[in-house]
Amino acid sequence: MKPELIEDQQLKNASTNASAASVLQMVEERSRENPEAAAVLGGGRTLTYGELNRRASRIAHRLVKSGVTRDRVVGIYMERSSASVAAALATFKAGGAYLPLDPALPKQRLAFMLEDAKVTTVVSTSALSDHLPAGPWTLIESDEFEQPSTCGCELPKIETSAQDLAYVIYTSGSTGQPKGVEVTQGNLMNLVAWHARAFHVTAADRAALQSAPGFDAAVWELWPYLACGASVAIADETVRNNPEAMREWLLANGITITFLATAMAERMLSLPWPKQTSLRTLLTGADTLRRRPTKDAPFVLVNNYGPTECTVVATSGTVVADSSGKQPSIGRAIDSTVIRILDSQMRPVAQGESGEIYIGGAGVARGYRNNPALTAERFVRDPLSKDANARLYRTGDLGRFLANGEIEFLGRLDEQIKIRGFRIEPGEIVTALNSYVGVRASAVSLLGADNWDKRLAAYVVLDPDANVTVVGLRDALSKKLPEYMVPSVYKSLPSLPLTRNGKLDYAALPIHPELRPLPESGFVAPQTLVEKRLATILAPLLRVERVSTKDNFFLLGGHSLLGTQLITKIKESFDVDLSLLSLFDHPTLEEMSVEVENLILAKIAGNGNGATAPQIATPGSQ
Repeated sequence: MKPELIEDQQLKNASTNASAASVLQMVEERSRENPEAAAVLGGGRTLTYGELNRRASRIAHRLVKSGVTRDRVVGIYMERSSASVAAALATFKAGGAYLPLDPALPKQRLAFMLEDAKVTTVVSTSALSDHLPAGPWTLIESDEFEQPSTCGCELPKIETSAQDLAYVIYTSGSTGQPKGVEVTQGNLMNLVAWHARAFHVTAADRAALQSAPGFDAAVWELWPYLACGASVAIADETVRNNPEAMREWLLANGITITFLATAMAERMLSLPWPKQTSLRTLLTGADTLRRRPTKDAPFVLVNNYGPTECTVVATSGTVVADSSGKQPSIGRAIDSTVIRILDSQMRPVAQGESGEIYIGGAGVARGYRNNPALTAERFVRDPLSKDANARLYRTGDLGRFLANGEIEFLGRLDEQIKIRGFRIEPGEIVTALNSYVGVRASAVSLLGADNWDKRLAAYVVLDPDANVTVVGLRDALSKKLPEYMVPSVYKSLPSLPLTRNGKLDYAALPIHPELRPLPESGFVAPQTLVEKRLATILAPLLRVERVSTKDNFFLLGGHSLLGTQLITKIKESFDVDLSLLSLFDHPTLEEMSVEVENLILAKIAGNGNGATAPQIATPGSQ
């Protein structure tokens, strides 16, 4: 198919978003049409559309009083909840844009985002507000708005346009600091209008909000459904990273359509499903999809692609069962979106040839918050458009058009990597590593081809006689970087390998670095029956030969996704339920075994006299 015909096809569903209602107006209309309909479900209660609208209006009054107006950014420092949804809607009502702030982020990173975004007001809760970094912003606690109020909810007329900001989301930056992406109301409206049309969303639907705050997928999980009058159920934290538990939660809550990041979606595809299920559409994206659904899957799988800079989704396509082993494509451009695949001179490549993916159209964000130089570098004029104002976002991704018009994703042009759905600039981690006393130079790479088992590896060159340990490095990084950016594998090298041109030679870095490269205590063999059994579970899970009683699960390459697998295997072996929180608090083999033993003893005590302990399989008996 010729490139100009492909573009015609991409634009055939061009929406009239310039004159369409805003997302706020659509949600308000739903609240007037059916105020008693369920809007947000979670935490053991249901918030109706009427309640959501009234609560958001009360918060908006406070936001306006605090000085929030068009293009002002409001920080929302809250967990996923009906309260955080109300705060986001309130920001729209006040004419501002919201900045989601994940409470799991280190204070140093939160402080940078708040200052860089020029936030003047933050909405939080009484339970979290003490953990918020100190700053000149006004703090509003959402707790006081949860109870019905007799105060007026009418707001002054606030004129907004498609060019006004809707939200700001920060992504990893190559300069060592995250960068804020400015998404407009028009960008968001295009996503919502396409989504509602493409997936036939109605008020009868029930979607899941399970992405972490600050992950742009949460935008997609929320606004298309509230704009259509559907219900949004908030997934429990305990099920988010556990495939089996997530499947049961989706079924029990009657979820009809949901997004799951690629790693989780691939695991869900391998699970057995009942023939009849409420789930009709499973949306995925964020990493390269390598699995297809079986022919008897009771739902439709849709693969999606798009950077934060292009409002979550730029391409989308249904993935069908196929035994050929062919990797699924990333589909075609969504409504009002243009995909161009260009060479290094920004000329179109022939169909079937690879080039850099450029994205244009209604989803292209305004740019980076307070960073005009980087905006000019990444958001460029479209050389193929007759419109002098048409822009393209250069993704740094490689792709090619297939014969059927779909797009095949081929990887990255630069060093950027993805892990568990998050886009990471290794340079940001390297900057943090190099700031540690005793580290002369460093590099970061991604290990593992499987989406579920990807892990970051850090390679460090140390000063002579440097007293650097894995524990010390990891603790220091954890204070600066989010959990998903902290490497789990560490290796000390005499020097970093370089190419003939003097650049870092990633191909020469050890593929399987040692997992105990920095100074540590000697190996201590497991002693008790529980320790020995746990060691036989941990070693293959973490792909190591042996596990010391002093070894830390997370320092051996473990992460929250592998943690859920470990918990499942502990349940199978010991018939006890170890929590993910307990694993974080007691990560060494020795500590873990004590927790398991305590759970066994508690179970015996709970069963009464004469009860027998759960049978523990000895190593090598299975």
